[in-house]
Order: sequence, then structure tokens, then C-alpha cells
Amino acid sequence: MQHDTHQAVREVCLWLPEAQESISHGSHSFKIRRKTFAYYLVNHHGDGRVALWVNAGYDLQQSCVASDSRQFFVPPYVGQRGWLGVNLDKGLAWKRIADLARAAYERCAPAALARGLGATPAIKPPRRTLRPDAVDPLRSARGRAFLKVLRGICAELPEVREGRQFGYPAWQAGRRTFAMARCADGRLTASFWVGALQQQLLTADPRYRIPPYRGHAGWIDVEVSAGCDRAEMAALALQSYRHFALKRMMRNLEDCASK
Repeated sequence: MQHDTHQAVREVCLWLPEAQESISHGSHSFKIRRKTFAYYLVNHHGDGRVALWVNAGYDLQQSCVASDSRQFFVPPYVGQRGWLGVNLDKGLAWKRIADLARAAYERCAPAALARGLGATPAIKPPRRTLRPDAVDPLRSARGRAFLKVLRGICAELPEVREGRQFGYPAWQAGRRTFAMARCADGRLTASFWVGALQQQLLTADPRYRIPPYRGHAGWIDVEVSAGCDRAEMAALALQSYRHFALKRMMRNLEDCASK
């Protein structure tokens, strides 16, 4: 197995007694007896970072960010509880990273386990780092080609504007999002509203998945890593647009179709 960043993170976290790795919301988490002390995240919500989030405590969090904002940051959601974001590809020594992971473990572990820790082992830096297009597949050639297709489709619909939602490109009819481009675990996906009934029909195709958070509201993700069918994307985008568009927009859409 090649010694990459993920393997280095595993060495940082899994030497600690009873530490376990699992997948949580698509990212790797490290726990001690059900308490999470670290997360390994790549391009979380499109932030472009390769990072370790550690349960540092508010004082250490503020000290690190104030001293070096290039290496450290306050992560979303858990930052207000004292978690610290650590960039793994900005040159920070892996000894420092290991020490921060150890401190996070000690905050969460039972006292008997924390007292029994020996010296922190030396961690070999990864031999290879992630390429920019591996961190964010939307920056790859296939990602740019997919975005070009989706942008073209959405631009043909009345009163559509492009913005960002959860860190990813999103298209809105008025103020309501009807299409998104996303990437997770190296997969490129397009997201649309289709309704609960069509969700069940579409998931018979392995390219389609009901996404977390938005799935209960009728959204679907379709993987486009292997290629993007423009006609398929256009049909899904139109259906989703019709669901969210205002009456004025629908009249404009019908006027354009009649010409």
C-alpha cells in the first residue's frame, strides 16, 4: 500500500489505545469508545482542503489559528465547540500533527487510557500528496466538461442564476436551488429534485442515489464520473426547474418553447 496522506493520518490516530476508524457522512472519523476525537476530510463541502479536524479545546484552537492561519483554521459546525482544523498539505510537521491528535484523544479517552500513553511514535510524512484534481474532481478535465454541459443546460432556462450551496456550484430559479454539481469520494454527481416516487424508480439504476439531508425532500444524485448524457441532464434539470420556478418563469419558459 502506498504511503499517502490517509495512511499517514491513520498512523497518527490508530496507535492510540482502542482508537477505531469508521466512515461518518462520507468522511473518515477516529473514535475512542464512541467519542470522536478526529476527522480526516478532503474537500469538505467544496472547501479545497486536505485536513484533519481535532477536538482541541477552545483555548488551543484560538492559539493555533492566531499564530498560523495558513496551517490552522476553525472548521464549520464543530468549531464553536473548540475543534481545530489542521491543513495536511501546507508543510506542517507531522510530529506536530501527531501531537495535536494525541491531545484530542486525551480529551476524549477515559483517564486510565490517557494516563497509560507512551511516547508519541515518529510519523513518516506521506510519500505522495493528492493532486489538485483529486482533491476537487470538479477541477479535472472531466469535471470541467461536466460543468460546461450543466451550465449550458441551466443557462437556457428563464431567470436562472449560478451561485454556490454547501461549497458547490448550484443553479437557482429565483431564490430556490433546482440543480447542483457535487463531488465526494472522487465521484462527480449532479443533483436534482425528482420527487419521492421517481426517486424509487431511478435508484434501480446504480448511477442514482438518494442523497443524505436532501433525499427526504425528493432529491436525487446521479453519478457522472464516467460521462455526462446531455439529454438526460436536460430532462432532469427541466423537471426540477418546473418544481421550483415561479409562475412568471413558467410563462416565460412556455413562451420560449412555443417560438
